[in-house]
Amino acid sequence: MAKDTTPKSASLGADLRSLRKSRGMTLQELAKRTGWSVGWISQVERDISHPSIEDLKGLAQALDVPLSLFFGETPAVPEEEGYVVRADARRRIGSREDGLTEELLSPDLTDDFEVFQSTFAPRSKRVHFTRRATQEVGYLVSGQLRLWVGAREFDLNPGDSFRIRNEGYRWENPHDVAAVVIWVIAPPVY
Repeated sequence: MAKDTTPKSASLGADLRSLRKSRGMTLQELAKRTGWSVGWISQVERDISHPSIEDLKGLAQALDVPLSLFFGETPAVPEEEGYVVRADARRRIGSREDGLTEELLSPDLTDDFEVFQSTFAPRSKRVHFTRRATQEVGYLVSGQLRLWVGAREFDLNPGDSFRIRNEGYRWENPHDVAAVVIWVIAPPVY
């Protein structure tokens, strides 16, 4: 069997460590939430041990992230590794259940922030408010989007930007064209 020699921009372990730290969680706390040993989780973070799908489901639940986050490391040539993410190699995040598709634009999850491209399908909406302990800035690249931040409602057009600071928000794209937003989120949530 041929060994996969495709370079990766970040390891599963590095992403796992970054997610854990961004939540202010120690190895001991993650071990307690998952029922696994501190040593095993440490080995996964150092890419010594490789978790099964069931293990990844448990880690995703403990860290409150979608399971899909752990798949699809971005292939990169050595000169670009950690610096460039090609358009056809973005990591897709989330379930797309509300008509929202999210792609990681950052090379990995090891920074103090993350950058995403979110595509809101035509006639899609999130009915319930989402609230995260983050600061987020969004820039509408194309389409139109209706955004609620707390009790305020905003109709956004291409070129508009917005900020959300630890407030509940929801969105709707009542139009026949997809809306595309670039998000910067700190600290990382995925």
